[in-house]
Amino acid sequence: MPIVREPLDPKISQWHFLAFYLRFLREKQGLSLTQVGKILNLARSSVSNIEAGRFRPHEEHLAKLDELYGTGVLLRTMLWYARMAHDPDWGRQLVKYEEEAASIRIFHGDSIPRPFQTEAYMRAVVEEGTVEDVEARIARRMARQQALLERDKPASFWVILKESALECEVGGRKVMQEQLVHLRQMMDLPNVIFRFVQPSAGAHRGFDGPFQVLSLAGRDVAYAGAQNGGRLIEVPIEVREFWTKFEYIGAKALPQDASLVLVERYLEQFT
Repeated sequence: MPIVREPLDPKISQWHFLAFYLRFLREKQGLSLTQVGKILNLARSSVSNIEAGRFRPHEEHLAKLDELYGTGVLLRTMLWYARMAHDPDWGRQLVKYEEEAASIRIFHGDSIPRPFQTEAYMRAVVEEGTVEDVEARIARRMARQQALLERDKPASFWVILKESALECEVGGRKVMQEQLVHLRQMMDLPNVIFRFVQPSAGAHRGFDGPFQVLSLAGRDVAYAGAQNGGRLIEVPIEVREFWTKFEYIGAKALPQDASLVLVERYLEQFT
């Protein structure tokens, strides 16, 4: 007999509520996962993953289900609310999106972004926090870094940093020297572009904090960083606002070649 999976708790988040309701409607109509999959042009496993909250449905999927179940625009409206609401499971979903993205645009402030950190630099950052199990946290971050950078088809990275990320002596001079050597090597990769905003550029649209824009198959999502968490953004109009922010910040950043020279200059200072 097939394993009967318990439905999600709809009170956890809007995404769980949507997944719970999709399963409720399907079972009420007496439809199998395979039957719904044929309507959506998805595999049975994909429909199961949507109802389990592992995959997130697209608007075109819910348009077909609204028509199938006679729910007007209810399911698409629920999707809109899910995208707008805080998602307590945003971290897991962000990891999934990062591993699927064709390109990732990152604006960061005073530190090197995690995908490009050495283990020693990462350790220095983690140890300054309030994390009890430092080794477990570092192991998870290193595994995530490896999964992100060593894909069969690596994403293109477009990174803009403040120059202060190069001068902040994280972990001491030796750790910082190793980090800058590593960063300089990463900047030679064909899929990685780093550019830096100097203090002389003045005010810019990155003052509100770090963020990412991730280009997936057929759509973009964004992530805005914050203390003790962050926010995953899936509403298209808001994602476009972060695209615009990234372009405006980039207009104040050094060109790629000048950014390479800048890193080499700081590397000399730490050598």
